[in-house]
Amino acid sequence: MREVERKVYTVSELTASIKAALEEHFPMFWVEGEISNLRMPGSGHAYFTLKDEGAQISAVLFRGRGRRVRFELEDGMQVMAFGGLDLYAARGQYQLVVEMMEPKGLGALQLAFEQLKRKLEAEGLFDDGRKRPLPAYPRVIGIVTSPTGAAIRDMLNIIGRRFGDLQILITPVRVQGDEAPGEIVQALAHLQTIVELDVIIVGRGGGSIEDLWAFNDERVARALVACRVPVISAVGHETDFTIADFVADLRAPTPSGAAELVVREKLAVIATLVDLYARLKQAIAAEVEARRERVDYLLRRRVLTDPSRGLRDLHRRLDDLDGRLKQAIGAHVSTQGERVRSLLRRRVLTEPTRALRDLHRRLEELRGRLRLGLRANQRHASHRLALAMSALRSRDPRAAVESAHTLLSQLRGRLASSAAHQAKTSRARFAEAVGRLESLSPLAVLSRGYGLTRLASGEVVRSATQVMVGDPLEILLHRGALGARVTEVRERDERHQV
Repeated sequence: MREVERKVYTVSELTASIKAALEEHFPMFWVEGEISNLRMPGSGHAYFTLKDEGAQISAVLFRGRGRRVRFELEDGMQVMAFGGLDLYAARGQYQLVVEMMEPKGLGALQLAFEQLKRKLEAEGLFDDGRKRPLPAYPRVIGIVTSPTGAAIRDMLNIIGRRFGDLQILITPVRVQGDEAPGEIVQALAHLQTIVELDVIIVGRGGGSIEDLWAFNDERVARALVACRVPVISAVGHETDFTIADFVADLRAPTPSGAAELVVREKLAVIATLVDLYARLKQAIAAEVEARRERVDYLLRRRVLTDPSRGLRDLHRRLDDLDGRLKQAIGAHVSTQGERVRSLLRRRVLTEPTRALRDLHRRLEELRGRLRLGLRANQRHASHRLALAMSALRSRDPRAAVESAHTLLSQLRGRLASSAAHQAKTSRARFAEAVGRLESLSPLAVLSRGYGLTRLASGEVVRSATQVMVGDPLEILLHRGALGARVTEVRERDERHQV
């Protein structure tokens, strides 16, 4: 038999044949699987493996195609990928080149929305604590929206109807499409340069999730957070929610609702001001009436209708206090004088008698100084009262009465203080004199068991040489006295003296 001719391929030829066959039989198709071993190097391409329970295939999503994928790839994510097979000759490995990708069970845009929402919420951009209140009466309002849509016409109509004469700055932008996010970010940056700006409204009318996607862009969200003035998000209808709604300082259900929130109705403001004016006027009138009644009451008081009556009462009161003070001082001086005289009447010897005379002179001196002080205070008080009476006749009676009241209080205090000081000083000096008298009195010695011997002439016996045998003597004791006669005279030995 004739030998069959063999066909021998090189590795490159075989790889090229397989590559051509794969591309011919599997040009484009959808495949479902779970992402695993995801790698995203600096080139921007995504390399991963699609697998199920029985097999796996390598896949690649190049950077140019990846920009059209709205959501972020994650390990474990169930996806449906559209693409074709390709053979990587250098490794002899075939792989799926992905052109499009969708998450299984959830739309790609919805998944991207949820992923960005979780990310920004974790950063705290949704916290109510960082959101600012709207200004009560804005003067300059910035609006970022499409210049041709119905939203801008509705907002301008409502703002003009509620409160005219406001300055509206419209920054026109595209509100859908791939270029819309960049234009919105630029418009917000431009409005920040206007110093007088008070608030910004960012919005558009309703539409599908694809139409509203520009307001789900991360760049727009961060630009809204960075605004220096409060921002109102007014995107779509009341049931539509975007990322801009969560990061803005306030969400309005519609663009028309945003206009109503940012501008108060002029008639309501005017009504509030009129009400406040009426309440203020009523309060001022009530205060004036109360003050008038107070003045009328004061004018009816006798101290103002007859000012001299108050001065007469004060004068009588001063005289009464002066008399009572004199009486009290006189009684005190009389009592102390009686005590001194009682002490002087006691039987004391020559030295105590001299001390008592000195004490008596000091007491008389103190009594005279006290009288002089009282007379000086009385003259001063009379002079001050005379000045007050003169002021009453020449000045405002009410001021004179008040001055007289003050003067009387001062005089009363000074008189009482002076009397108390004088009395206290007199008592202290008298107590000191009494103490000295008691220390000098021979009666204090007698109370300790000693006796005082005197001759019939009254002379005190200090030495045995003063008497002779048979002389009569009188011995004074603490209580009573004894009569005696000298029976023996002995002189004490000087050597035993201390």
